[in-house]
Amino acid sequence: MGLKKRSKVSAEFNMSSLTDIIFLLLIFFMLTSNIVQIKPFQLPISDSQTVAPTNIVVQLEKDGATSVNNIDVTGAAISQAISDALAQVDDQDKATVTIVAETGVPFDRIQPIMKLAASRRARAIIATQPRS
Repeated sequence: MGLKKRSKVSAEFNMSSLTDIIFLLLIFFMLTSNIVQIKPFQLPISDSQTVAPTNIVVQLEKDGATSVNNIDVTGAAISQAISDALAQVDDQDKATVTIVAETGVPFDRIQPIMKLAASRRARAIIATQPRS
């Protein structure tokens, strides 16, 4: 009695073509995507009159003047003054930095203050001009 031999089907999957496709998709998405950049914008006018509790007030004026808790500071002293003021707050978990920005102040001056407050685990609030 003659039995036929069955040919075994390979259960392996060839990954070389799959890696080529993934590589091509990666190149395609890298070439077609845009790099995200924060573009400067004007701060909005506020609709509400909500008053939030605050520990530290940072005032930014359009001419470049900056004050922390009514003390004028300039340049690199701004971050040091905010750090010192945050160190004096009793309850560090509820520390709040209120940024009072005059109309026309670019967001590029506000962003470093917000990052500094976030690095010190403090909340940052931007107080904008109320609607007249």
